[in-house]
Amino acid sequence: MNETTFMISGSGAGPGAPSFFCNCKGCVEAREKPTAARTRSGAIITTANQTILLDTPPDLRAQLVREKVSVIDQIFLTHWHYDHFGGLGELEYYVKLQRKEPIPLYLPPTAIEQFKRAFPYLEEIFVTTPWAFHESYSFDNLSITPLPANHSIETAGFLVTSAESRLAYFPDTAGLPDETAEEVKGVDWLICDATFHGDNWFPQSHMSVLEAIDLGKKMNAHHTVLTHMSVHYSQPVTTLELYETVSGHPNVLAAYDGMKINL
Repeated sequence: MNETTFMISGSGAGPGAPSFFCNCKGCVEAREKPTAARTRSGAIITTANQTILLDTPPDLRAQLVREKVSVIDQIFLTHWHYDHFGGLGELEYYVKLQRKEPIPLYLPPTAIEQFKRAFPYLEEIFVTTPWAFHESYSFDNLSITPLPANHSIETAGFLVTSAESRLAYFPDTAGLPDETAEEVKGVDWLICDATFHGDNWFPQSHMSVLEAIDLGKKMNAHHTVLTHMSVHYSQPVTTLELYETVSGHPNVLAAYDGMKINL
């Protein structure tokens, strides 16, 4: 039986950790202890014949080198914010020097023109297709379905379904719309936005750690994994303190860069 894996390639929020401008205790820890560092949020799905990126953060090159990923077959973007698309340019020379053909790139419908304006020199590198909410895209033994998220612009989370499990990936969302919640209930894995440790500065766009944990309970998720975490928004936090926060909640995990889940 071929193993399919879902890897969290980056588990951090927009500034990453450590951030070059910050000396909070979380960033100090991340400088002194590389395992505590968090690159910007993204994920990599690997099947028998496909390697699929979910978002292309600015740290993409470092993530691919770190994980020894040398082939990319498909890309899905959740939304058009820089910390989720900023690494697209890193794929130019992969296509020109090795792949020799464009990579299918699935974008939010409203991001197609933004992509063309931002990266006119990359139009030969990608074949762009607007994804559609609730439409399933099949690859090998799994399907990827974009579902609406609550964020400041058109944003999807992805329901990843295999023969063995269902995983929902929502790195940027404030709770879930009712139509999405119905699809997500009972998933084996809910990987979701937990941007803030402490007060949530943007409750219409993001969640705090405790709000994410509560969402997992409401969705009856078998496992809840917190991602898109900042160590210095609202209330700086170290890795140990973060683990202590989630330790009292059964089946809740704090994501880390390189975390793998078998599907």
